[in-house]
Amino acid sequence: MTQGRRMSPNISNVLSVIMGGGAGTRLFPLTKERAKPAVPLAGKYRLVDIPISNCINSNLKRIYLLTQFNSASLHRHISQSYKFDQFSGGFVEILAAEQTLTDTSWYQGTADAVRKNLLHFLNHDFEYMVILSGDQLYRMDFRRIIAQHAETYADVTIATIPVTRNEAQSLGIMEIDDERRITRFVEKPKDPAVLDTLKLKRELYGKFGVEGEDEYYLASMGIYVFNREVLVELLDNTYKDFGRDVIPSAIAKCRVFSYIFQG
Repeated sequence: MTQGRRMSPNISNVLSVIMGGGAGTRLFPLTKERAKPAVPLAGKYRLVDIPISNCINSNLKRIYLLTQFNSASLHRHISQSYKFDQFSGGFVEILAAEQTLTDTSWYQGTADAVRKNLLHFLNHDFEYMVILSGDQLYRMDFRRIIAQHAETYADVTIATIPVTRNEAQSLGIMEIDDERRITRFVEKPKDPAVLDTLKLKRELYGKFGVEGEDEYYLASMGIYVFNREVLVELLDNTYKDFGRDVIPSAIAKCRVFSYIFQG
C-alpha cells in the first residue's frame, strides 16, 4: 500500500493505544472489583504500568488507555501516577466505553474499541499507531519495532515471539517469508500437518537473530504498529477483533511484517 514513506521514523509522530482488557475472568477473584490491567503487581504497581512504562521509556508519550469493565480503580491509579509537564505534549488519557446517539453498544472487541475512538485519535497528528495489551509482562523498546516498520515499508507490523510446538497450539501463529513478511496466520493450530507447515525455517534463525535450538513457531504478541491511513481503511467495516478479524484480512491485501522479539 504505502511505498513513499521516509525510512527513519519520527517517534514524535507515534500515538500509543493500550487496550484496557475485558472482564478478566481468568484472574477472578482478583478482577471481581477491578479491571484486569489494574490488578496489583509487586506492591504499589499495576499490570497496566508495564505497557505504559515501555511507552515512556521508548519516548512515546502520547498514550490512550481504552477501558470498559470495573474501571474505577484503574482511572484512579492513572490519574495519580502519570503527569507530564505542559511543555512536553505528553499525556496518559483514559477513554472509557460510552454510549452515543449513533451507537449504544459497548466495545465488542479490540478492533471495535479502536474504531469507536477513531474520532479522538484522528484529531492528533500521527504517522503510526502502536496498539498494545494492558495486561502483559514484558520489556520492549518500541523504537526498534517502529524502525523496522519504516525500513520495510510495512503497512502493519506485528510483534511475534518464538514458542515451542506445544505452546503454538494455543496461540495465533504466523508464517513468514525470508524478508519477515507474514504470509499466513493460523489461530490455535492443532493439526500436526498444519503445525509442520508453520515452523520457522531453521536457516532463518541466524538471519533474524533467533536464539536457541528448539523447533520454533512465531506467535502473535497482540502488539501492532499500523500506518495511520491503513488503520482507518482496515477498520472501515464491522470487524470486532484485531487478531481474529483485522489481521487475517490485512495479510491478504497489505504489507504485513513480523517483528521477532525474544526479550
